[in-house]
Amino acid sequence: QVQLVESGGGLVQAGGSLRLSCATSRRTFSSYTMGWFRQAPGKEREFIATISGSAGSTYYADAVKGRFTISRDNANNTAYLQMNNLKPEDTAVYYCATSSIYRAIRTAQYNYWGQGTQVTVSS
Repeated sequence: QVQLVESGGGLVQAGGSLRLSCATSRRTFSSYTMGWFRQAPGKEREFIATISGSAGSTYYADAVKGRFTISRDNANNTAYLQMNNLKPEDTAVYYCATSSIYRAIRTAQYNYWGQGTQVTVSS
């Protein structure tokens, strides 16, 4: 059973920054695409960013492009999401997930998920 554990969420003022981490037990971690999603109350889970296994390719949703950066440390089986210039509309539960599909952006393309970490941005 593959486990993913997110951490780093919290309460921050608008304009602030947070760095989320996603530690995984997935074997051959570097072979899998990693993705970050978020879900606000009453809304569907939405794609944020994805990174290829080798970390050579990244792709972002327009809503976060230029503010968020996805990265990974394959030696430590961990993915990261650096979030800068946070806005109140970024408030959501953030999830990491793994996929065997390159540049996966749909939830159905991911087969293992973490439990989520809450990010709250106050105005």
